[in-house]
Amino acid sequence: MAGHNKWSQIKRKKGANDKKRSAIISKHLRAITAAVRSGGSEDPSGNLALKNAIAAAKADTVPVDNINGAIKRAAGSADSAQDFKEVTYEGYGPGGTAIYIEALTDNVNRTVADVRAVFNKRGGSLGNSGSVAWQFEKKGVIVLPDASEAAQEAAIEHGAEDLQVSDDGLEITTDPTELYAVQDGLASAGFSTENASLSRIPSNTVAVSSEDAAKLLRIVDALEELDDVQNVFTNAEWPDDFDLE
Repeated sequence: MAGHNKWSQIKRKKGANDKKRSAIISKHLRAITAAVRSGGSEDPSGNLALKNAIAAAKADTVPVDNINGAIKRAAGSADSAQDFKEVTYEGYGPGGTAIYIEALTDNVNRTVADVRAVFNKRGGSLGNSGSVAWQFEKKGVIVLPDASEAAQEAAIEHGAEDLQVSDDGLEITTDPTELYAVQDGLASAGFSTENASLSRIPSNTVAVSSEDAAKLLRIVDALEELDDVQNVFTNAEWPDDFDLE
């Protein structure tokens, strides 16, 4: 988990410094739209995908009015919202790192061409389906600003699978189906979460040099800038002294 924990810290710093708020909001609203249409319900209590999408949007401080508006539009007539398809792409980055990409698109040909162009331009390579997916496991990840012993005990008591302490607090890994049960349990114990989301955790990490880490970050940044790309995961074990420039 050490490499993933470092990446989580980098991601939070990136998010705090990211000025492209409209792009972030757009990605979340697309995910909410897709969740409503695929789940067949605008009620998050009966639509887990929508519940996840709303939670992720709130974690990135997407305005509630935007969230509610996207839900209403998606629940309207067939012509009021685009149909998005969930697709994944797999590839390789510097230092033999694996990269797993989740996207929502209304044009698969456009999306795969855009993803391939990023890999080609940035020194990576797009792989075949299944080439790296086996290295990632879907998990729930909860971040608590409180890393005290009491917080750790509460997390374990309510079903946490793994814990990682960092300067930013406590990162908790859960079974993906138990994410909200653990979060609710922590809330009942008096601990408020900073973030709760579904993630892809690598089963094994690959240590990279600071030089390769910088190259990999440029690939990840370029992929995340694509409108269709929702999430990018990597199995890199980031150097302890690596930070954003």
